[in-house]
Amino acid sequence: MKIYKNLVNAAAETLQEIFDQNRYADKALEKKFKAHPQWGSRDRRFIAESVYDIVRYKRLYSDLVRSEKNYWFMVAAWVLLKDYELPDWPEFHNLDRVHIKADFEALKSEPRVGESYPDWLWDFGTKELGKELWEKEAKALNETAKVVFRANTLKAPAAELEKKLQAQAVPFEKLAQQNEAYVFLKKENVFKNPLFKEGYFEIQDAGSQQIATFLKPGTNELVIDACAGAGGKSLHLAALMKNKGRVVSMDVEQWKLDELKKRAKRSGAFNIEARLIEGDKTLNSFAGKADKLLLDVPCSGSGVLKRNPDAKWKLSEESISRTKDLQLKIMNAYCNMLKPGGELVYSTCSIFPSENQQQVTAFLKQHPEFEFREEKTLLPSEGFDGFYMARLLKKSEVTLPQYIQ
Repeated sequence: MKIYKNLVNAAAETLQEIFDQNRYADKALEKKFKAHPQWGSRDRRFIAESVYDIVRYKRLYSDLVRSEKNYWFMVAAWVLLKDYELPDWPEFHNLDRVHIKADFEALKSEPRVGESYPDWLWDFGTKELGKELWEKEAKALNETAKVVFRANTLKAPAAELEKKLQAQAVPFEKLAQQNEAYVFLKKENVFKNPLFKEGYFEIQDAGSQQIATFLKPGTNELVIDACAGAGGKSLHLAALMKNKGRVVSMDVEQWKLDELKKRAKRSGAFNIEARLIEGDKTLNSFAGKADKLLLDVPCSGSGVLKRNPDAKWKLSEESISRTKDLQLKIMNAYCNMLKPGGELVYSTCSIFPSENQQQVTAFLKQHPEFEFREEKTLLPSEGFDGFYMARLLKKSEVTLPQYIQ
């Protein structure tokens, strides 16, 4: 592929927006592509691949070019390392492919530099998971995320979707042990696919798909998804419940619920009710009513860095601490919506025990009316995003310690 200066400039400008203006990588790229509709698929691929590679390995590329801010040189180094033909530009005259590659390999020998994590996050992950497991997961989190989709059984059986995709000659594979989970095998804009627009499938990671199933919603139950966001798990719950019962999808952000409504309409999920959380008033109106309660709480996002590689440069130990406080606050405030005999699933897209098992333990100490039933941890090294989920039962009766009775 021939390299053009306007593409190198575009990649460098996008990196500058991500790191210096704190934009999300996907949004910065989307903005750049919208501003240049004349670019073809190869041009876009060059920009997207160079940007995401450098975002994943920012520390490595910064050390390689000896600058935290020289994004143009980072892109130039990436071009050299990918063995593209080097343009005869004055800016490249002092760059030597052999020396760049040698320096690159030398820097990679130090794990925290080679895998490219801030010192604090590398130390934090080591403390949370232990050296061996953290290094394994840190490496896995730098892999490119697979495009996973869920067959929407409210529209058609999964087998029918398979036939429709085969008719389009779209390459995909079914994931073992997950009835409606598939992976696209070729990069393409799936959101333009007519089958997506008609609601036959939703983009949802394999790990995320396991959460709604883990909740085990009944077809005649009231199920509350209390941190619904844009509703990926709510849509899955509706499908598992065959559009029966009632799914109440709550969030503190109206724009997210508005997006959920659009998605629900497209997917044919008619048993979903979007409800804005307006303080205790909303929570109290459902006190003791829910059969199942899903608390997919805000978290560090450490399990989904494959998908959001820029997040590791935006995180801080202080932000994780604040998030952990919020997690317990949500659990304590929202758990009263569950009826006796009902079940709560606490979930995160984090791989850190301090956001997962330790939070469940802290909650159970404060709430003797709940008991632990089971938990599941999904690690990025298993091939997809990292998640944690725990199911808790709200007992019909609470047995107080003898000294209190």
